[in-house]
Amino acid sequence: MPPNKSDVQSMVVALFTLIAGIDRATRLSQGASTLSVLQVVAGRAAIRPSQIADIQHVHPSLVTRQLRELERMGYIEVRSDPADRRACLVSVTSAGADKMRLLQQMGLERFATFVADWEPDDVRMLTSLLEKLEQSKAAVGESERRSARRERVPA
Repeated sequence: MPPNKSDVQSMVVALFTLIAGIDRATRLSQGASTLSVLQVVAGRAAIRPSQIADIQHVHPSLVTRQLRELERMGYIEVRSDPADRRACLVSVTSAGADKMRLLQQMGLERFATFVADWEPDDVRMLTSLLEKLEQSKAAVGESERRSARRERVPA
C-alpha cells in the first residue's frame, strides 16, 4: 500500500526545509560555487568547461569565470585539448586535490556534529532511505523520458 498524501506531504516539507538550509549555507559560504566547480574537476582526469557547465546546469560564461579564479589560486590547470585544439581541458593540480581533501574532511566533520547524538543504525537507515529515494526518482524520470519519446514518434 503506498503512503498516504499526508505522509508524502510531511516528507516533502522536511526535504525542502533541509535542501533550503543547505542552499542558504552554500550561498553564504564565500566561493562555494567556485569550489563546487573544483569538485567537478577533481572527480575526473580532465574535463572540458562546457561539460562542467552541463553538469552544474549553469551558463558556460559562469564556469569560465570560476575556472579563471581556480587557476589563479593554483587549484586547476587549463591546457589545450590535443583532440581539438579549439577546446581546452581542465584538470586538478596537487594543490587543488589537497584543497578538496581538506574541504571533504571539514564537510564530514560538520555532518558528524549534526548526527553526533544519533544511533549508528539511524544514520545507516537515513542513508539507505535517501539512496532508495534517489533510485525511485531516477526510475520515474527514466520512465517519463521513455514515455515522452514514444509520444514524439510519429505513428
